[in-house]
Amino acid sequence: MDRQRWLEGTLYRPDFEQDSCGFGLIAQMDDKPSHWLVKTAISSLAKLTHRGAVAADGKSGDGCGLLFRKPDGFLRQVAQAAGITLKPVYAAGLVFHHPDATLGQKSLRRLKEHLEEQGLEVAGFREVPTDGSACGEAALASLPAIVQVFVNCPFGMDEPTFQRRLYMARRLAEKANKADDPYFYLPTLSPHTLSYKGLVTPDNLSRFFLDLQDERFESSLSVFHQRFSTNTWPQWKLAQPFRFLAHNGEINTVSGNRHWARAREQIMASEHLDMDAVRPIVQTDGSDSMSLDNMLEGLLMGGIPLFRALRLLVPPAWQNVDSTDKDLRAFYEFNSMHMEPWDGPAGIVLTDGRYAACMLDRNGLRPARWVLTKDNVLTIASEVGVWDYRPEDVAKKGRVKPGQLFAADLCTGELLLPEEIDAQLKSAKPNRLWIKDSALYLELSIEDDSSLEAMSTDQLLTYQKQFNLSFEERDQILRVLADDGQEAVGSMGDDTPMAVLSQKVRSPFDYLRQQFAQVTNP
Repeated sequence: MDRQRWLEGTLYRPDFEQDSCGFGLIAQMDDKPSHWLVKTAISSLAKLTHRGAVAADGKSGDGCGLLFRKPDGFLRQVAQAAGITLKPVYAAGLVFHHPDATLGQKSLRRLKEHLEEQGLEVAGFREVPTDGSACGEAALASLPAIVQVFVNCPFGMDEPTFQRRLYMARRLAEKANKADDPYFYLPTLSPHTLSYKGLVTPDNLSRFFLDLQDERFESSLSVFHQRFSTNTWPQWKLAQPFRFLAHNGEINTVSGNRHWARAREQIMASEHLDMDAVRPIVQTDGSDSMSLDNMLEGLLMGGIPLFRALRLLVPPAWQNVDSTDKDLRAFYEFNSMHMEPWDGPAGIVLTDGRYAACMLDRNGLRPARWVLTKDNVLTIASEVGVWDYRPEDVAKKGRVKPGQLFAADLCTGELLLPEEIDAQLKSAKPNRLWIKDSALYLELSIEDDSSLEAMSTDQLLTYQKQFNLSFEERDQILRVLADDGQEAVGSMGDDTPMAVLSQKVRSPFDYLRQQFAQVTNP
């Protein structure tokens, strides 16, 4: 067995997939597409190169990418040049597939079949022009073939239904093409957004995807991301942004989130979706960020509005905040009964094509700063200075604080501050009434059982030794529980030998270790 296969089989597990990266977005608030914005997004991404890693070949990165509001004019021109006829409403997306022509064509045929089964019209495929010299040896070794698929919305089908049919067809195609894993992957397939991403360094992304150099490629919004893999195996499909979001940090609760998602999706239902087609909603063979994006996509396709879906997944710290508005508190309490938080540290930028948004989880351990210039260009990034605007051109600026959600609406040109989004959410539904009428609370009653006899000193010592209850356990843990009614606060720098390596007989509970953040840098 060669070294590469040995490493993959022995040291690597998909469970390790987490990342800590650099992210940002640039949006023209009045929704006027331009190639200037595309070039600015590319150069901004290049300035985040230090946020990722570079392989020994000097060209292979951990992955980077750009997620655009759909460049409609460019897509219509290249489709026409390829002999593809597009209707007024259509979707376009990249498709990664096996570089072997025979296997790749089988995957594309299955994709076409599932799209047509959903009543959609596959307008055609276009070869995406790329330059392999922009890739290093490691990236070339796993380089997929890349084509662009165009799908027309049939007359009489509304746009939300069209988007949901695309989602179901893509999920069915992903299941059908499991044999083409890890090559087969659709970065995006949407009537609103388009993604270009890969296993290259940021300054080489536009060299690899020649479309990005075309002056006709114009957009009014771009989300960009430079990935830094933490205990991961870099892959083309794991480069970010994903279909909606780009994430900096780790979802440290991801194991529990994934298990809860698999359990809960059996009772999840939507009149808009064939749930058997999309289950499992959350994929477990990718990174924590991919799983979060999967869940967000599932909620949106099921009919939940964007801002509510985001607050459902990543709520602020609301439980012990006495100043919280009662209606807003009821909103978070009601949501908490339906899903547990996907806790970070996490900084997230995202777009659904209409809204550009940024949010931090309640820990707030990832920076996110925003600047709005006088010509209505909004920039949000993990650090300032990603492009050279003049200080005198700044109209507003600030930072996204822990637990906040900040957004811009490109359809109306409005900047939506956290307080305004909260006001929308708390008044959208009668959450207080729902909780009052339907919520049931369990009360724990503890009675003093005086029938228990006190142990003698010798008997107590015997049982303590039998159950391996050490002085440290009694003093550092049990005493704190008894005195303060809460768990002890300890250091992450635990130098106690792991139970499996200890020379002493240890309690079975000592063999269970809690998973901590890998790169939090608080």
